[in-house]
Amino acid sequence: MVKRLIAVAFIFGCVSAAWMILGGTITARTGSTTDRLRGHVQSIWGAPHTQVSPSAEYSVPVSYVETVTENGIQKVVAKTRQNVYSIRPFSSEVAVDLQSEQRQKGLLWYSTYKVSFRGDYVFQNTDEKRTLRFLLPLPAAQAIYDDLQFIVDGQPMTPVTEVTTAQVSLDAAPGQSVRVQIAYRSQGLDSWKYSFGQEVNPVQNFHLRMTTNFKEIDFPDNTLAPASKREIPGGWQLDWEYKNLLSGYSIAMTLPEKLQPGPLASEISFFAPVSLFFFFFLIFIVTTLRNIDLHPMNYFFLGAAFFAFHLLLAYLVDHLDIHVSFAIASVVSVLLVITYLRLAVGTQFAFREAALAQIIYLVLFSYAFFFKGLTGLAITIGAILTLFAVMQMTGRIRWSEKFAGR
Repeated sequence: MVKRLIAVAFIFGCVSAAWMILGGTITARTGSTTDRLRGHVQSIWGAPHTQVSPSAEYSVPVSYVETVTENGIQKVVAKTRQNVYSIRPFSSEVAVDLQSEQRQKGLLWYSTYKVSFRGDYVFQNTDEKRTLRFLLPLPAAQAIYDDLQFIVDGQPMTPVTEVTTAQVSLDAAPGQSVRVQIAYRSQGLDSWKYSFGQEVNPVQNFHLRMTTNFKEIDFPDNTLAPASKREIPGGWQLDWEYKNLLSGYSIAMTLPEKLQPGPLASEISFFAPVSLFFFFFLIFIVTTLRNIDLHPMNYFFLGAAFFAFHLLLAYLVDHLDIHVSFAIASVVSVLLVITYLRLAVGTQFAFREAALAQIIYLVLFSYAFFFKGLTGLAITIGAILTLFAVMQMTGRIRWSEKFAGR
């Protein structure tokens, strides 16, 4: 009996080592392609967006004198420079619609999205008549902008676009309030942000309404929380509203992440020895109680059937949905165990005790990893229930008699 236990422990150690290698291989495959695939997705779909609040600028000529030296003779030259001043919006009414449309590349899903932006801004020219330039910083250089519109005081204007900005100009009378409406459609990756500027900035009469087509909303650290939120069909309506705000924080939304096939398959593989230990332990107790002769070679093939589940899952997720891959790998592994034990032990043991134990300790144990934060609890509950079942089955057993002569 001792030699048999040592042999089973050796088989368990070998299968566990194989799982560690498989998990490391999946991690390496995922890590080696992450940056390359992310860059590929970003080049096609777009980068994370940071929409900075638009501003108005005007230039004021300033005359000054400068002493210069020509041919050894000093002389005073009159010059003019343009001092540029900025005007922040007097009021802002912003509407943002985020539509999550995740994309898969290799073993990873990427949180891509489409965004529709519309801003209604009012700028006040408090002084003399001047030419105002209305500048919209583009949220990402690596992105596309469809149907970009500038409407100034009800008149559509064609913006002048540069690498990072789009702008229009208008002559404003003294004391005139200029209404600028801006709209565009674009797409990005991972997150969307609305910034009031790099430093602490004053914000007046501001309202931003964001709608989403997803329920899993997440606000990054050091960002402003919405003043109100209301659940709508398929998502949320979020409102930020301020009368007089002084802040260096931004408004931001992190797009939901889909379950990642690569990291999930790797994590399941690394924890697989725990499920096999429970399975071997329960099978050993049952066979001992029923005087079923299960040779270490039988344990070897059972361990190989368990390993087949993780190996098949690791390579199916490249081509199929993670849930479909999991179902196929589960069915294949359970069939391997049932058909083998039907020949090695008997039909009743294979279809009842062995199949039930494998479904609990392999299938359900592995499926617990689909639920973030619940894996540890599931393992703990499984361990306690296993301990309870074994204690009830063996409470009246005289182990000294069972092992006598073995």
